[in-house]
Amino acid sequence: MTKNIHIIGICGTFMGGVAKLAKELGFHIQGSDQNTYPPMSTQLESLGVKLFNGYDVSNLDDDIDIVIVGNTISRGNPELEQVLNTKLPYTSGAQWLAENVLHNRWVLAIAGTHGKTTTSSLLAWILEECGYQPGFLIGGVPENFGVSARLGNSDFFVIEADEYDTAFSDKRSKFIHYQPNTLVINNLEFDHADIFSNLAAIQTQFHHLIKVVPENGQIIINAEQVAIQEIIDQGCWSELKKFNFRAPLNSTPNKPDFQITKNNNSGSQFTLNHENTQVSCEWSLIGEHNLNNAVAAIAAAHHVGVQLSDACKALKQFKSVKRRLELKAKVNEISIYDDFAHHPTAIESTIKGLRANISQQNIDEQAGNKHESNNKSAQLIAVIEARSNTMKMGVHKDTLKGAVKEADFTFFAIPENASWDTQQLSGNTIELINNVDDLINEIAKIAKPNDHILIMSNGAFSDIHNKLIDRLQLTFIIH
Repeated sequence: MTKNIHIIGICGTFMGGVAKLAKELGFHIQGSDQNTYPPMSTQLESLGVKLFNGYDVSNLDDDIDIVIVGNTISRGNPELEQVLNTKLPYTSGAQWLAENVLHNRWVLAIAGTHGKTTTSSLLAWILEECGYQPGFLIGGVPENFGVSARLGNSDFFVIEADEYDTAFSDKRSKFIHYQPNTLVINNLEFDHADIFSNLAAIQTQFHHLIKVVPENGQIIINAEQVAIQEIIDQGCWSELKKFNFRAPLNSTPNKPDFQITKNNNSGSQFTLNHENTQVSCEWSLIGEHNLNNAVAAIAAAHHVGVQLSDACKALKQFKSVKRRLELKAKVNEISIYDDFAHHPTAIESTIKGLRANISQQNIDEQAGNKHESNNKSAQLIAVIEARSNTMKMGVHKDTLKGAVKEADFTFFAIPENASWDTQQLSGNTIELINNVDDLINEIAKIAKPNDHILIMSNGAFSDIHNKLIDRLQLTFIIH
């Protein structure tokens, strides 16, 4: 008999993926959420999932067999209170996933503060191109697949392993439930200040994760990250592999197992070195942070048998991920990008990546056309919505300004309920504007042809991308 599942908080990237997998398994799915926006709302609608806008007891039909409670749902939510009052069976998304999808699979988990979505997408695509037909659940929509999750047709399952807590009643990190055979830890910094008191608290959860990797499994870590090595030093019972791209190839005694050498300014061309093998790679992504993502994905794929040369061939066909430096539009030669970055390190690396790409375009155009490139005078305008709980608490207040130093001009939109003096961010090339309409007006005043406008937010940002596109089209028609 088909089971009826109700998901509270269904429109988050993780819970939306759980809904997709449950649907594939034959469950009847419905769910509720407070805010819905693409790409997850689009995916759910295409699946025929019944969505309730807002939380209400009436959303819980009498024929519901089990409720999956999203990790953003707290006591006081009317649907959760009804579940508890009536003793309706419930579980977390991570627990349901472990019991219904992952229990008999070779799980490849991608963990870390930054780059999880891109690295998971890269790994899934490499496996797909090499004939492995993996399942996956990713916190975004890889453009090569068009969906954030699928069951797949093999034993292999790629999952973005988030360190955020599991549910209102289970404060362990979600990734504890996954018991991976292959684990990647890409980087580790302090984040999620709403649930973790410091970096050590996060490291404790990662140490628990390492404990559940089997002896015949493999842990792949970024060799440059001291915080990760500190976790390994607490105990490691699995095979350990290291990667990076900055260390000299002959560095000892801690020479990484996988290394990347950047062959051009943007990072779109690089050489991969592993043991006695050297492979040249070319792809469409840019930035040093994505080189780390690439080598991590290649190393994980290699653990299940993928040849390095085949992995590099797959990278050449990779199309990136929705909301990861995604080019939304070009209006009168002004490029408008959407990116999910919301931590200072991710913001800085994304800006640096785009800056390097602009410089590379300038080099390529000059080499090809033998005359001065239009990109030479292009502005990089960063627009950042600092909406995460960690941002509102001011945890990153001392590093935000430095994170945007390579942008020509930066606009910050910081919620009025932020608990710190946001005016300390102001400067000659930095302006604080909370109202989206006012923000769009100011951007339109300074934007000119060949400029690049990089919009960064982990939310919908009041549909600023489409509003800005409309405004720039109107501005240039008037002029």
